Amino acid sequence: MIMNLRTKPQERVRRGENSASNRIVRLSRNAIAKATLLSAMCLTLASTFSSLAADAPVRVRLGTLVPKGSSYFNHLQAMGEQWRQASGGAVTLTIYPDGTMGGEADMVRRMRVGQLQAGMLTAVGLSEIEPAVTGLQNLPMAFRSLEEVDYIGEKLRPMLEQRLRDKGFIVLFWGDAGWVHFFSKERLVRPDDLKKMKLFSWAGNADQVEIYKASGFNPVPLETLDILPNLQTGLINAVPLPPFVALASQVDGPAPHMLDLNWAPLVGATVISRKTWDAIPAAAREQMTKAAQEAGRKIKADSRRESTESVEAMQKRGLKVQKITPEIEAAWREAAEAVYPKIRGKLVPADIFDEVVKLLKESRATPGQTR
Repeated sequence: MIMNLRTKPQERVRRGENSASNRIVRLSRNAIAKATLLSAMCLTLASTFSSLAADAPVRVRLGTLVPKGSSYFNHLQAMGEQWRQASGGAVTLTIYPDGTMGGEADMVRRMRVGQLQAGMLTAVGLSEIEPAVTGLQNLPMAFRSLEEVDYIGEKLRPMLEQRLRDKGFIVLFWGDAGWVHFFSKERLVRPDDLKKMKLFSWAGNADQVEIYKASGFNPVPLETLDILPNLQTGLINAVPLPPFVALASQVDGPAPHMLDLNWAPLVGATVISRKTWDAIPAAAREQMTKAAQEAGRKIKADSRRESTESVEAMQKRGLKVQKITPEIEAAWREAAEAVYPKIRGKLVPADIFDEVVKLLKESRATPGQTR
């Protein structure tokens, strides 16, 4: 105490200055520490938000015309669950069945603008993306068996998948619904019988309508969902459909006659936008591809089996099946082949048409290649 009292004023001033300086240093250190803590918190939050964004689920909305509850729908649902598991919840699949997203052309447009990310489409819808796909479907009477359909599909698949990829779509799997048959209000046997009827034609395909008319038929372009009501009103009275679709949509009510002629296969594929596919974690895509291909195999097997079962079910409801003779089949083949020059280059690109014809000739010239 005495020493402090006796301290010279100058020393007391210096000590006061040192005390203030120390307080300033301490305050600066606290400010720096707080700023460092705040910066660390900001970095942590940024990292957290970045992680959440990276882990945000990729929602895949898939449109299709197939009915809810059908085997097609159930296999797609099972595929979606496998996708969820394979991606650890990073991918979810929502299916919009029964044409709730419109016709196939509508679904393709929705995929292009991001309202849908995927679609199960026939060659009608796929041709809105890549016309070459029509070579698998728009050649009536060209294929003599489903084995030939499989053979040509396998040969063309790498090229078709690359063209679709170049247009922004990834093929998940291919499939078909078996053979298309003619269902009609009145008995239909020969090509001339069909020419007297008002025939359903897919809307949006002006070339098909033109070819039908040039060949003496009376096409009425409509969306698939408009078939049943317009059969009931009489706007159309004949429609080419696979039996499964005819049964599911109850077409056999207003059109109780079916010609047992394998007119053409109804071929299609399930595709997803390339942008969406690339957004899915790479580690999950391999397992998701396997799940999709397995779904495709099951859908094809079920659809071909159900084609026969559907005819039997409709016969129990009163469907009359008109069997064909070799002579009647030859008449239909002659009528179909007469239209090929009009189909080549319009409904089917010329190079694809020529390739399919060449492959069919090669396969038939090789014993045991196809049945």
